[in-house]
Amino acid sequence: MKKELSTSLNTYLADLGVLYIKLHNLHWNVVGRDFKQVHEYLETLYDGVSDVLDEAAELLKMQGAQPLASLKDYLAAASIQELPSAELHSGEVLSIVHGDLAALRDQAQQIRTAAAAEDNYAVVSMMESHLAQYNKPLWFVEAMQK
Repeated sequence: MKKELSTSLNTYLADLGVLYIKLHNLHWNVVGRDFKQVHEYLETLYDGVSDVLDEAAELLKMQGAQPLASLKDYLAAASIQELPSAELHSGEVLSIVHGDLAALRDQAQQIRTAAAAEDNYAVVSMMESHLAQYNKPLWFVEAMQK
């Protein structure tokens, strides 16, 4: 695996790590008339992100690269920003979640393209799986925002 691809995968890993914590923050601090539905849906999302995070880290290891594994490293590498601990209305929460999921989807597409150029089909396969996994949550969040 070329260094550029390894770096891109570690940025993706860092973004997943930050999102995992961020989704917990939103889960605990969401307020509004649709609190229960959004609160429960956020739990579903962070459970799913946990699986994707582990899969990405393990792929890096299998490819001979060192995955980032600390919050300090995640925050230094991530493009997804963490949030302060504060109540947020459900509409704002859904908007934040949509933006972060769309960013991860776009990142996965870029990594998939770079991996294909290297004929690294293990990474291509994983990114294609992740791309498919972003479609349904993005659709759900968009529908919940109407």
